[in-house]
Amino acid sequence: MRAVGLDGFSKGWVAVVLDGDRQEICFHRDVAEALSRPFDRAGIDIPIGMTDAGERDCDSLARAKLRPHTSRVFTGARRWLWLEYSDPDDANREAVRREQKRVSRQLWHLGKKILEVDAFVRANSSRDIREVHPELVFLRLNDNKPLPSKKSEEGDSLRRRLLKQQGFRDLDAWLSGARIGTGARRDDVLDACAVAIAARDVAERIPEATPPIDAYRLPMQIWF
Repeated sequence: MRAVGLDGFSKGWVAVVLDGDRQEICFHRDVAEALSRPFDRAGIDIPIGMTDAGERDCDSLARAKLRPHTSRVFTGARRWLWLEYSDPDDANREAVRREQKRVSRQLWHLGKKILEVDAFVRANSSRDIREVHPELVFLRLNDNKPLPSKKSEEGDSLRRRLLKQQGFRDLDAWLSGARIGTGARRDDVLDACAVAIAARDVAERIPEATPPIDAYRLPMQIWF
């Protein structure tokens, strides 16, 4: 079973591979390169499947599970935002005109990666590629107890401890060695590890029932 977990950063993607006892981390320019080698299942920390209005049941369910840290789930991804507009203020004026929620600056800046994954998944519909939210994975691993911010020393330490309990024996070397010079942050590596766990285990998902399908027949469902 070869599972891959991907998390985006400013210069590309962190890819963590779990293949039996073998563990590997790589840094790639784009999703196509990251998933160019054979795999059984891949998880990506990015929205897969979108509605024109930006509303998804899986996002609402994820925010509810992560309460009080609901802001850890970015909501409102819509293809038209980035396909039709190059400026977030113009896109938000159109969203208001359509009586939709405005897009946050954080989500807006993820647009390039969201469209990159959207195009790749649609072109590779036969491959098992699933949306994963690392914060939900960490919550599950922490017995559903809310975690401190991943940016804090306490939050970083707890996430590292949870991952080591899952068998990530080279994690410290990845953080202090392999990551350096790539542009990836510590939390990008930790998140990619969590996504790889979900890709390997497919333990839980929201919604649990058959998920809604978007206009391109992509399931709108988050695994963790």
